[in-house]
Order: sequence, then C-alpha cells, then structure tokens
Amino acid sequence: MADFTIVQQHSLSMEGARAAAQKVADQMAVDYEMTHQWVGDVLEFKRSGFSGTLALSEGSAQLEVVLGFMLRGFAKKIEEQVSKNMHKVFCGDSDQDAA
Repeated sequence: MADFTIVQQHSLSMEGARAAAQKVADQMAVDYEMTHQWVGDVLEFKRSGFSGTLALSEGSAQLEVVLGFMLRGFAKKIEEQVSKNMHKVFCGDSDQDAA
C-alpha cells in the first residue's frame, strides 16, 4: 500500500510525458542511487527505504510512493516536495523550485 499518491494532470503527448519521466528517473539514479525500469507505460523505481511507480496516461501521471520505516516520519514533507517537482516536470512551471 502506497504511503502517498499524487496525480498530476498534463498536456504532454505520451512520448513527451515518457521523456520527462525518464529525465527525472535518470537524475534520481545519479543523485539517490535509485534503480528504475519501464513496464509498459509504468516506471517502477526503488532504492533502500523508497520505492514506487509512476503510471503515465493521456493527460495525467500518477505517482505512488512507498516509504520505509525511517522515512515515514517525513512523508508529508516528501509528498509536498515531490508534488512541486511533478508540477514542474509535467507542466513546465519554472516558478516552482525543483530541489
């Protein structure tokens, strides 16, 4: 069961949404040693204490995240930051910080 779920609406094509998601996944692999793989239109990702899926569809991206015990206390903060980042990636809002 996911600790949190975020649904981000977007106007990207499926190809554009997949490219945006792949760019983020590649950066997360470098920054957080996170592994990822595509299964159809779903990006599965994981590392110790953090895993989930990003399901792409026409007009929306749904992220489900499962946190390990040590990160659950920070779930709200993580969810807020990830939500801002998703908005920036899928909507191109450069006024949002993506740290």
